[in-house]
Amino acid sequence: MAKTSKRMSKASEGLSKDTVYSVKNAVKTIKERALAKFDETIEVALNLNVDTRKGDQNVRGAVQLPAGTGKTLRVAVFAKGPKAEEAKKAGAELVGADDLAEKIQAGEGGFDRCIATPDMMGVVGKLGKVLGPRGLMPNPKLGTVTMDIAEAVKAAKGGQVEYRAEKAGIVHAGIGKASFSEGDIEKNLRAFVDNIVKTRPSGVKGTYIERVSLSSTMGPSVHVELGDLTAK
Repeated sequence: MAKTSKRMSKASEGLSKDTVYSVKNAVKTIKERALAKFDETIEVALNLNVDTRKGDQNVRGAVQLPAGTGKTLRVAVFAKGPKAEEAKKAGAELVGADDLAEKIQAGEGGFDRCIATPDMMGVVGKLGKVLGPRGLMPNPKLGTVTMDIAEAVKAAKGGQVEYRAEKAGIVHAGIGKASFSEGDIEKNLRAFVDNIVKTRPSGVKGTYIERVSLSSTMGPSVHVELGDLTAK
């Protein structure tokens, strides 16, 4: 605990909670202060002016990060016949139907993304209590219930990030690693925020994005200038 506190104190030296950083300075600051012995994840948090209790204000989607995530995802696919073969060729680690459902029900086969063809949703639906709490239930809006299995698997493997606003209206996501170049982190950050802007719910009045913060897994957080982020 003492080591963690000491490292955080060192990483936070000279930072002010009231300072709003330009995108470039925010990325530079967070990257420089990622001092852990492992390759920390660079994380973004957006405070949105949404009421997630209202159906027309749910913010959920997926975005392809131009520089990838730095993480290799394990993908599970529910499909049969030619579509199952398509999934395997695209690089899915787990492919099946009822047999795959049994494995998952038994707690086997860890994976990070679940994709299914529409005809398999009857089987997948029975796994709601297992997949739902982990945010892994396939969803047509996220492109994870689809006949274009190869494309969905490639997207998951190629740096696609899913997001969903929590009850308090906060969206979190990992957008890269501390080992990424500043330019790549900035590209990913801008792509992520741009996608959030485009998914603004029609029911939201006034300000939509209230605050954007950038941090690393074990490092401090800084406030990013929204105008700089959304400038074209």
